[in-house]
Amino acid sequence: MTELKTNPSRIAYSCYYERNRDGEQFVPEHVLSYQVAGKLTLSNADKTYVFGEGDIRLIKRNQLVKFLKEPPENGLFKTISIYLDQETLKSFSLEYGYQAATAGKSGEEAVIRLQDQPLCKSFMESLVPYVQGDQLINDDLQRLKQREAIMILLQAQPKLKDILFDFREPGKIDLEEFMNRNFHFNVQLKRFAYLTGRSLATFKRDFEHIFHISPSRWLLQRRLQEAHFLIREKGKAPSDVYLETGFEDLSHFSFAFKKMYGVAPSKL
Repeated sequence: MTELKTNPSRIAYSCYYERNRDGEQFVPEHVLSYQVAGKLTLSNADKTYVFGEGDIRLIKRNQLVKFLKEPPENGLFKTISIYLDQETLKSFSLEYGYQAATAGKSGEEAVIRLQDQPLCKSFMESLVPYVQGDQLINDDLQRLKQREAIMILLQAQPKLKDILFDFREPGKIDLEEFMNRNFHFNVQLKRFAYLTGRSLATFKRDFEHIFHISPSRWLLQRRLQEAHFLIREKGKAPSDVYLETGFEDLSHFSFAFKKMYGVAPSKL
């Protein structure tokens, strides 16, 4: 398994020899990505998205998303991605006068599929020489490709300006509802705090007021409860369940499970 990235990582190339679940589940910046080979499955609290060879997607920033990367038979999983960071987008907005016309809606898709966009596909394919081999790409050239990507996205779908140039940070939302929908994402507490519109200290205080337990203890118990349900009621294997419910490794999951339920998950 390998993952190659330019430095700095404005443009990234991923190449996997085997099935892989990515550990990073928080998307801090917009990502425009092209599926060169293999299948990618993305899932958030609400929906699952599946992308095959030739598909292009825009993953919106500030999302909790799980990744499953599957190479084709006797082949490699390959993607090319370009990151559209806030600094670059704000500079572009000032230079060209772009502004988000409408506030974001709660029902918006976390991942936008860009279908039948030959200009986008041609651009993404043109990035291949930039990411193959050991050559490091000049930062100014990477910035130029970022701006080109923004222009092409706006040409392909002008309404994307309401997403790309919406620079608001997450507002304060219902913490209980959010945590019950997103407990299975393996991210730090500061990510949960940020996405619910709180400082870490306020998040912990509000959390204990609502749940009467610390966030760390609640997350452990809630994940184990979900794992117990998936193994006992759905017949899933512990080796699949531990990642699905937010644990980093199988041994830690098995230890915590046995401590809570008095039996190893494999014996349930």
